[in-house]
This record gives sequence, C-alpha cells and structure tokens, in this order.
Amino acid sequence: MIIESKAPTRVDFAGSTLDIWPLYLFHPGSVTLNAAISLYASCRIETNGGESIRLVSRDIQREESFPCFAALMKTKRYRLPLLAEITKFFRPQGGFTLMTDSKAPAGAGIGGSSAMAVAICAALDRFTGAGKSKEDWIHISRDAEAIVINVPTGTQDHYPPAFGGAAAIELPPGGEHRVELRVNLDELERRVVVCYTGKPRQHGINNWEVFKAQIGGKRAVQQSLERISEVAQCMRVALEKPDWKEAGRLMREEWSFRRRNLPTISTKTIDRVIESARRNGALAGKVCGAGGGGCVVLLIEPEARDRAEKAVAEAGGEVLHTTIDRQGVSVVFR
Repeated sequence: MIIESKAPTRVDFAGSTLDIWPLYLFHPGSVTLNAAISLYASCRIETNGGESIRLVSRDIQREESFPCFAALMKTKRYRLPLLAEITKFFRPQGGFTLMTDSKAPAGAGIGGSSAMAVAICAALDRFTGAGKSKEDWIHISRDAEAIVINVPTGTQDHYPPAFGGAAAIELPPGGEHRVELRVNLDELERRVVVCYTGKPRQHGINNWEVFKAQIGGKRAVQQSLERISEVAQCMRVALEKPDWKEAGRLMREEWSFRRRNLPTISTKTIDRVIESARRNGALAGKVCGAGGGGCVVLLIEPEARDRAEKAVAEAGGEVLHTTIDRQGVSVVFR
C-alpha cells in the first residue's frame, strides 16, 4: 500500500500572531488574512508487511526507526519530533515508512512545518481509516507543533494547507473559523510576489516574545496588536471591493505596527528588499509569519512585476515563483 499527500504553504497579508490563543480574545474582531501558495510539503506512506516504523525527512536528510508503535510511544526524544508526535495521535497498526519532503526554503516563515503537518495528518488518516475532518487535522497539527517547539502556536498557518485559496480566519471567542475571501484569485495572483531573504527565521521566537509582552501588560505591544487587528479588518474590506491601492496602504500600516513590537522582527535585508520593491512598483511589503528572516510578501501593480522582481533580486532577495493554490491538501492511494 502506498499513500501520497501534499499540502500548500501560505502567505499572510495581515493579522498574523493574533491567531494564537488567547491573544485574539483581547482584540475583538481579530482576523488573519492569508492565501495558499504553490510551494508544497509532501508525505508518502508505504507499508512494509511487518511492525517496524521508519520516519524519514528528505529535505533535512534525517531519519529514525522503531521496532513497533509501542517503542515509538515509549521513546522520550525524537530525531524527527513533528513526524513522531503526529504519528502518536493516529495510533497506526502495522509497519510502514513515512517519508516527508518540502519545497519551501528552511525557516521561510510561510508555514512549511504546518503544511507538512497537515500533509502527514491527511496521509495517516487515510492509512488508519480514522475518518477525521480537515478541521481535526488542523488542530492536531497545531497541537503537535506546540509540543515540538514548546511555545504556544496559532492556527492560521494550517487553514491554507487544508483548504487552499484565500481566506479570512475569523477569531471570535469560542473558536476560529475560515471564511473564503470574496476576491478574484487570478487577480490576486497577478498582484502577489513572494521572495526569500536568505536568512531562516527563528521559528516561534518572535511570536513568543510578542505573546509574553501582551500577557505581561506591555502597553506599547498591546496597542500595536490592537491597531494590527483593526487594520486587518479594514484590509479584508479593501481586498473584497477590490481597492488595491487601499489594500497596499493598509499592508504598509500593518507592517509599521508589527515592526514596533520587536526590533528583531525585521532585518536589514528585509528592509532593503521592501524599500527597493516599493521604488519599483510594489504597493507594499511585509514579512511572512513571525519575522526575523524568511520570506517577504509584496503586493504589486501587475504591470510592474518585472521591475519589482528585478529590484528584489538586486536587494539580495530570491523571488519564489508561485501561484495561488486552489485545492488545498490532496491524497492519492494506490
């Protein structure tokens, strides 16, 4: 038996960090805007007819093996903790090899580990016949990531891998939910540029610092998060009109408030890439995810794409040629 799955990564346009519980409870109306992109994480499960379990990560060239599932459960430390923790959730019977791969650069800040986690959930769900929903996969993925990185994690990274498209992740008390953005995806695709700054971000660290500052009563961070929440709500309206110039203005405003939260959220390369792109037809730019490195997403005028992409390269960034994924996670069984 062979099961193969793949799930897209994402870019976020506004409102990230607020999806971490309970931050959104302190900023009513919070929403995160994001879209799935065609850089994929994949998972392959192949049965072996025995009891042994082999976990393999092709992108980081690491693997580990266990004589049986009980041995995996008893292990205290894993070489591939995300793969092991998700496997534990599904409690598979019988032996297999689970192999993962990712096309996203390491530490890119575009939800690569979340896409990987959703792909693993989809494959293991099919393998075990668990019959869980995509929302279940999202929450299993979120919790597994929190176990691995030892800090609170949000859910906005997991919705694009599961569902694809562009969405508003609404964050009311009682639990988040996804609402599809009423935006022409072909037009949005023409207006988005994703680039890698060449420096992996520190996964979860910046978000954790912001989290502690909010909970700890640091007024400046609380005020910045409140403005980020308000801007994200306004940007949702601008994207759905669509009013691209207003969306660009709001993205610039969101980025300015986000930079105030921590000095490590931006870098010289990120600043240089955004400023150079702005001088060459980009309406706005912001770091993806927690910041500190990784990827930048730009909102551009379509006719300025060549100039903007050239400016990104000259400023030290690498353009990642992507489209918007419309499908979300897929599973093939044979």
